[in-house]
Amino acid sequence: MTDAAPYYRPDLALVHHRGFGFHADACAPGIVTLLQPVRERGGLVVEFGCGSGLLTRYLVDAGLRVLATDASPAMLDLARTVVPDAEGLAALRLPDDPIPAADAIVGVGHPINYLPDADAIALALIAFADALRPGGVLAFDVCDFEWGELRRGQPNEGRVADDWAIVTRYELPTPDDYVRYITCFVPDADGRWRRDDEEHHNVLLDTTTLPALFAQHGVDVEVRESFGSEVLPRGLRTVVGRKRTG
Repeated sequence: MTDAAPYYRPDLALVHHRGFGFHADACAPGIVTLLQPVRERGGLVVEFGCGSGLLTRYLVDAGLRVLATDASPAMLDLARTVVPDAEGLAALRLPDDPIPAADAIVGVGHPINYLPDADAIALALIAFADALRPGGVLAFDVCDFEWGELRRGQPNEGRVADDWAIVTRYELPTPDDYVRYITCFVPDADGRWRRDDEEHHNVLLDTTTLPALFAQHGVDVEVRESFGSEVLPRGLRTVVGRKRTG
């Protein structure tokens, strides 16, 4: 993602914060359980793609030290109000920006799929492995090729609330390019609604290749259907593992 932050400008960031917290709500209990050993030793959790801090809030409330990061300045602005007590909040643009040494690296909302291509994703995943300390925990979700195939021809949809509205159109031009054309509306201070349009491209992956990739860099992972007992949408996988100690 470039400095221009093409994804999640202020209006869409606000809509996402107000209307799409259900995914963080669902994933948080399983992730908190996975991170219990990290909490017990006072380790540092680096969260990538933290968005407005919805998952971060759960992690901090569970007693974890969290450095929350995102590529969207608008999302980080929201996160500063949601989790002012986090260990830190910082801009992180994968795969180029260095990742601090961490006892855990986590991310939900498939932020890794927002990178521009499969090569960039591979570089970011290797950077995760390298940044993890021995025994460190890895937990993130990612959209598989199945995500796109199951949604091929998905109809347009919209949601409306008192203080926001969103309309989304979907395309799958290639098996690994899942596109969302998003129009959102939020009211100005004077009550007049303004419109913003964003085009989101998500690079889909063959997630069966991920255990071998991570194994080459000292991290043993499983590709799963959930972090814990939550039920996630089909095609959304979780990657859970640990850095070897020897």
